Amino acid sequence: MKPLTINFRSKAALTLADAQIQQSIEHVYTGFFKGRLTAAGNTPDWEHLRTKGKAIKDHTIAHLDYYLGVLADNVEKNGGTVFFADDAEEARRHIIDLAHKRKIKTVIKSKSMVSEEMGLAEAMNDEGFETVETDLGEYIIQLANETPYHLIAPAIHKSRADVAKLLDDNYKDGDRVPDATELTLLAREKLRGVFERADMSVTGVNFAVAESGSIVLVTNEGNGRMSTTVPRVHVAVMGMEKIIPSIQDLSTMLRILIRSATGQRISTYVTMVNGKRKPDEEEGPEEFHLVIMNNGRQKLLEDPLMRESLNCIRCGACLNACPVYRKVGGHAYGWVYPGPIGAIVSPVLTGLKDASNLPSASSLCGACHDACPVKINIPRMLLELRYRTAEGSADENERTSSAKERGIWKAWRMGMMGRKRFDIGSRIASIVMKPLSRNGWLKKAPPPISGWTSTRDFPAIAKSSLKSRLKKRSGGSK
Repeated sequence: MKPLTINFRSKAALTLADAQIQQSIEHVYTGFFKGRLTAAGNTPDWEHLRTKGKAIKDHTIAHLDYYLGVLADNVEKNGGTVFFADDAEEARRHIIDLAHKRKIKTVIKSKSMVSEEMGLAEAMNDEGFETVETDLGEYIIQLANETPYHLIAPAIHKSRADVAKLLDDNYKDGDRVPDATELTLLAREKLRGVFERADMSVTGVNFAVAESGSIVLVTNEGNGRMSTTVPRVHVAVMGMEKIIPSIQDLSTMLRILIRSATGQRISTYVTMVNGKRKPDEEEGPEEFHLVIMNNGRQKLLEDPLMRESLNCIRCGACLNACPVYRKVGGHAYGWVYPGPIGAIVSPVLTGLKDASNLPSASSLCGACHDACPVKINIPRMLLELRYRTAEGSADENERTSSAKERGIWKAWRMGMMGRKRFDIGSRIASIVMKPLSRNGWLKKAPPPISGWTSTRDFPAIAKSSLKSRLKKRSGGSK
């Protein structure tokens, strides 16, 4: 998927002006966010579980090379194969070559953000394979030729009428809008034949358990189970950070993931895959392949200030809690990962220069940090990325601030560093603003502060400082 992070401002403006999308994404708050709060409140040891989850991820990422080796060894012991891909292109090419060699015709996909990251479905269709998403939300998105809007609910921005138009060729404006059950049955009718003829599946990985070589899928639809058992070839794709050490750790991670994602105590399906079908098993694939992708994650791993972002378990809780995401939606972020975690991951993986607006798309309210089940300090990392865009840090290519902007802030800093300088600056600003203000407010300020008044009135600088007014009131005594 080509990053379009540079278009954040224009995409955000379009979303803010779309009343239908604004209504649709409000369900993020009323559904997932409140569901998480209820589930957390009903879990007596919730904060302990969050702390434990953070410790598991911190330990795993600190010893990532070791656990990846253990995982690979155990997958191969289970009869599978493991391929380590440096980037999305290498991962994509490996899967396509595999499909060609196995003479695959139809590929079914279960929801996977990593496959979105590598643009796999589009590439396989271009190669001549029939490639179909089987998660309902992803299927809707594929029919609309769009990208996912949310980590958990890819089509949350679509109304029922929008979905009906995509699923029913005979539907037209003015017809009765089918309810959710009817829409699901329409999708099932279309997809059932695809499942029957599919000879390869590609799924994501919620967790990979190193000690057993298992991959774990957490779903609320039956498509995950069918994708891992019906086709003769199963390919699982994962980012290298999706690993945990043990089955015991899995118990903790499942509890915090599911409660944080949807507010459920347990999802409808938790599927564990341990390689290909054994001789005494009646169902399952003849081949199992695991593709583990880097695609820039090494940059996060080697950056001590950004490494914590690899702890993310893709629950979407930070999106649901974020007041910015709930207004600008998922497509504004311009790449696979939206919301607060996307504002960290996307700039590092795709380039901070084009994605410089993403770290600034935050009020720094801390809601994302409070919601995160593994306690990722997202606001701290957003501030670090803001600093890098302003100052360039070790890499001058990261800096996006202009010399003019830096000069303004340096002047402001100088004025704030001394009382006399501050008073002089305030008097000058008051004189300059006087012709522009009405009744103590600026409704339209000139550049470079025009942005402040584009959506709000700006209070004019007072004619005299508080100190001087207090001094005058006390008759000149100090």
